[in-house]
Amino acid sequence: MPFSKQSSNVIFDWPVRVYYEDTDAAGVVFYANYLRFMERGRTEWLRALGFEQDVLRERDGIVFAVRTVALEYLAPARFNALLTVRSAVSHQGGASLTFEQRILRVGDDVCCCQGQVKVACLDAATMRPRRMPEFLASAILSGLAPRAHAPME
Repeated sequence: MPFSKQSSNVIFDWPVRVYYEDTDAAGVVFYANYLRFMERGRTEWLRALGFEQDVLRERDGIVFAVRTVALEYLAPARFNALLTVRSAVSHQGGASLTFEQRILRVGDDVCCCQGQVKVACLDAATMRPRRMPEFLASAILSGLAPRAHAPME
């Protein structure tokens, strides 16, 4: 299933393995853990672009907070399954990004869970909405890491 027409052309995939601790009594991924997998996908996207969230907080004074989530559970994922968290930006606001995310089973590409997650950029000191820095928004939407903010060694 393709992403919506509003999604950016940039898609980021992150692999996740289902551990025993991720499953419920029925042996399938506990529903709330899909949110954890999606969080990892967004965090690793930033990391792949050269941005660490603790550095953004300390150096640039910004943090991110989830504002809204809408999920659909479509098929089970089971213990030891290899999954792909696929992420794309579907909307950019001044102080927010909305991500479309899907969790796909590797091998058959069945979508286990899909949803939209709206993330707000906040001032780290006041926890009030703050316009996302241009260097960060540009990197996310283009999928390219800017030279001035290369990964920290």
